Amino acid sequence: MTVPESRPLADRMRPRSLTEVIGQRHLLDAGKPLRAAAEGKSLHSMVLWGPPGTGKTTLARLLAHVYDAEFIPLSAVLAGVKDVRSAVDHARMVKSGSGKPTILFLDEVHRFNKSQQDAFLPFVEDGTLVFVGATTENPSFELNSALLSRARTYVLKRLEQMDIEAIIDQALADDERGLGGRGIALAPEHRAVLAQAADGDARRALNLLEVAADLAEPDGDGSATITGAVIEDVVAGGLRRFDKRGEAFYDQISALHKAVRGSNPDAALYWLARMLDGGCDPLYVARRVVRMASEDVGNADPRALRLTLDAWDVQERLGSPEGELAIAQAVVYLAVAPKSNAVYTAFGAARRDVGKHGSLDVPLKLRNAPTKLMKELDYGKSYRYAHDEEGGYAAGETYFPDEMGEQVYYHPVQRGLEIRIAEKLAEFRERDRKQTKKRKPAP
Repeated sequence: MTVPESRPLADRMRPRSLTEVIGQRHLLDAGKPLRAAAEGKSLHSMVLWGPPGTGKTTLARLLAHVYDAEFIPLSAVLAGVKDVRSAVDHARMVKSGSGKPTILFLDEVHRFNKSQQDAFLPFVEDGTLVFVGATTENPSFELNSALLSRARTYVLKRLEQMDIEAIIDQALADDERGLGGRGIALAPEHRAVLAQAADGDARRALNLLEVAADLAEPDGDGSATITGAVIEDVVAGGLRRFDKRGEAFYDQISALHKAVRGSNPDAALYWLARMLDGGCDPLYVARRVVRMASEDVGNADPRALRLTLDAWDVQERLGSPEGELAIAQAVVYLAVAPKSNAVYTAFGAARRDVGKHGSLDVPLKLRNAPTKLMKELDYGKSYRYAHDEEGGYAAGETYFPDEMGEQVYYHPVQRGLEIRIAEKLAEFRERDRKQTKKRKPAP
């Protein structure tokens, strides 16, 4: 049998009861959902959704203990339908023998595809298995609706700084499972640095602590001190949490976009720095920033689009860090530029009309007539060449399909250059109105 000391510190320090769990107070405090379910012995299928190191596996094991249930852990990274069937067979054997329920714990359940999730759904439905899934991804996007409808979703939060520090203190003091017997000293200011580097992840905090303890300087009396220099070495180069395929990715790009839209350059720079610090490809950010220029600044300041394209070009030509600085410049410009989503809204309205009206014919007057036959068919007939008209505008001319009539999609805002655009469009429409009035026969 493997002695406990050979296991990683993070594994040895797993809570042995719900009362030992640090954090997740919104689920585990008196009267909260998971605590109430445990105390009422209300066993049900569930999905535990939260960032890494927040206690999903630990909670699943503790709930199995509370319910006195058989516990079958599987990882969706390694397991397949064959493993699920084996778990079902084992659950049936346990139920027929002791009558105990069986919890099938599926870690990283989002990695199972639809058919793999369907494989155990009937056995959740008939009560053979109680399903407990753990995921870092949004279940709404990753799990079958049928499975979600049969399982309650509990959202776990990243651990707060004080929670991580409490976990570190607990490991330093625990003689049985932790580092208590080694007399490791850690100053409060160094503990705070270690906790901050863990970024809300208890497992990462304990892994970092274990490495730091191994590097601690002996004091000559059998004890040792984790110095500031050791802490710096241990936490150097650690990236903040950023899953390039996960929800954190989309949450952070959303925050960057909304900060730009909200004209807050400081928050926009923060989220840009967060994404780059977490390993996001700067070219991806550059592409999204170009989108922001068109969607949220538009014709209020057309220079914004050119600036974002230049930033993208700098990143491609020079790479990092020069390119990242150019992207930051573009982000700040977008944040302080006048805002307009008029083009974005107008284009969406036009596309909806395309879907609504279908393939309407182009009016004959708007068609080119490069051949004699086309001219005989009246292609281009009665077309008014705008450059030959007064002020370069053919007042009263129509350009939509005949069946639609005139439509107005673009409504410039009273900000930036669109103020001038709005004035010019108003002038054109007044000329259209007068021209149309002239054409009407007298009563």
